[in-house]
Amino acid sequence: MSDLDPTDLAILRILASDATTSAARIGRAVGIGQPAAWRRIRKLTDQGILAGRRVVVDNTALGFGVTVFLGVRLATKGRTSLEDFERAVTAIPEVQIVQHVLGQFDYRLRVTARDISDFERILRRRIMTLPGVGQVEANVMLSEERRPGPLGAPD
Repeated sequence: MSDLDPTDLAILRILASDATTSAARIGRAVGIGQPAAWRRIRKLTDQGILAGRRVVVDNTALGFGVTVFLGVRLATKGRTSLEDFERAVTAIPEVQIVQHVLGQFDYRLRVTARDISDFERILRRRIMTLPGVGQVEANVMLSEERRPGPLGAPD
């Protein structure tokens, strides 16, 4: 990050808050022209600092009002069981994020459901039947606050 100047950091902050912002608007916001803004965005992309653009979907507006974080400990460890579990869990549409972690659990999953009874169905029929699943711990999300991350706010 040491090669990034204040203009690059400002561009990253703008794109982090709205990835659809045009180069012209970014240029105006940071005090450079549209072509210069476009070149800087391309440079950040080429350097791998910008790794894509994402759309944030409002799950509640789509009828998925419950988010649950699951800690999953596999009953048996070994390369085959990890691969089998990962292949099977990524096929479940309600599982949004699969993280292989170090600690009390082997995996952390982010699961969306319409309501608690829908989550129970997903847990019983899909998650608990996955290959190698041992212990599962569920934490229902009550609220979520998005933070700007390491870029923070401008100085």
